[in-house]
Amino acid sequence: MKGNYLGEFEELVMLTCALLKEEAYGINIVEEIKARMDRSVNLSAVHVTLYRLEDKGLVTSTMGGATAQRGGRRKRIFQLTSLGYRILRETNEKRQSLWNLIPELKML
Repeated sequence: MKGNYLGEFEELVMLTCALLKEEAYGINIVEEIKARMDRSVNLSAVHVTLYRLEDKGLVTSTMGGATAQRGGRRKRIFQLTSLGYRILRETNEKRQSLWNLIPELKML
């Protein structure tokens, strides 16, 4: 893995995967980000990001069962790895340390 840097969208997708747990698959991630962040998100962008995170070893995926809703197709469920959780925690700590250095923002 090339450093421990997470892009903003990667971080958002990972946080959403952690929130959704066993329901963390493409369209659910898109809908959760739209609802919680009031942000328009493209399903293709989420999939590309998930596959990139999987290549980095930050998430893994498994195939869920086929459903009639999906025309018999299976869902690919994503889950954070222990490395993924560690990187999220480190990213949060680094961001928080910056916030804490700015007195006028510290009180917000």
